[in-house]
Amino acid sequence: MTQTNRQILLASRPQGAAGVDNFRLVETPLAPLAQGQVRVRNHYLSLDPYMRGRMNDAKSYATPQPLNEVMIGGTVGEVVESLNPKFKAGDKVIGMFGWQEFGTSDGSGLNIVDTTHVPLSAYLGPVGMPGVTAWYGLNRIIAPKAGETVVVSAASGAVGSVVGQLAKRAGCRAVGIAGGEQKCRYVVETLGFDACVDYKAGNLYEALKAATPNGVDGYFENVGGEVLDTTLARMNAFGRIALCGFISGYDGQPQPLKYPALLLTQRLLVQGFIVSEHMELWPQALKELGTLVAQKQLVYRETVADGLENAPAAFLGMLKGQNFGKQLVKLI
Repeated sequence: MTQTNRQILLASRPQGAAGVDNFRLVETPLAPLAQGQVRVRNHYLSLDPYMRGRMNDAKSYATPQPLNEVMIGGTVGEVVESLNPKFKAGDKVIGMFGWQEFGTSDGSGLNIVDTTHVPLSAYLGPVGMPGVTAWYGLNRIIAPKAGETVVVSAASGAVGSVVGQLAKRAGCRAVGIAGGEQKCRYVVETLGFDACVDYKAGNLYEALKAATPNGVDGYFENVGGEVLDTTLARMNAFGRIALCGFISGYDGQPQPLKYPALLLTQRLLVQGFIVSEHMELWPQALKELGTLVAQKQLVYRETVADGLENAPAAFLGMLKGQNFGKQLVKLI
């Protein structure tokens, strides 16, 4: 009996905000493995903001997601069949199989992970791309010094939560910006930030001013829009800004800076980055992050949708900030 693979394809490109109609669930038979191939049963699928940009047919740092093909995405799972000597059944692996229940590969881009002390799902969060993104933006762009103030937007999310904890370990005052009282309470009480500002509460500038009495030396940007404008107004001279994402504008119109002159008058360093362009640093980052998670010195939280069919709705919810921490889809 031939096994069936369920997949979610990009059916159409969004016109404005993305919707569930842009995706299509299909079932396809799994072909027998060829020599050198390996088959993986995916356990978890990662949902990340960058996927929204890939849905558009626009010039960017990566090619657009092709129509009628499996949506891109990181996965972790277990090898169920192998004709590749580098892998055996039972190996836990991380790869980029996308929005589907099974992945088939020649082994390239597939890495075995150790789940003895680090849970499998964490390799899609703090010990995966989001964690390395946080590590790189903070250490290589912001380059924090003890006693400085580092502000992080989307502070309760998969990336922002790691940024703030690493900033605290560097001896900095960590201030988060998040949406809602519950998220802000988590950022301070559980993640250990010094303060968190609720951007939904109004009076964002006054609240951020109170939380950053000595100004802002480093800023890790995930959101854009009003949050970026407000934080710019608090930046100290020679501050450093790591541009990671602009999720507030992914589904809407571009949001121009209100006070671009601050970039000059405060002599700010502003650096955008794509973490996949710095693969030479991943081993160092992953070793540090994995050690912290294994020793329970790095806290993380996951929001898990159950079943591949629920991936589109979970993805759209994440774009609206409905997730808490890392957004995953459990596939098994």
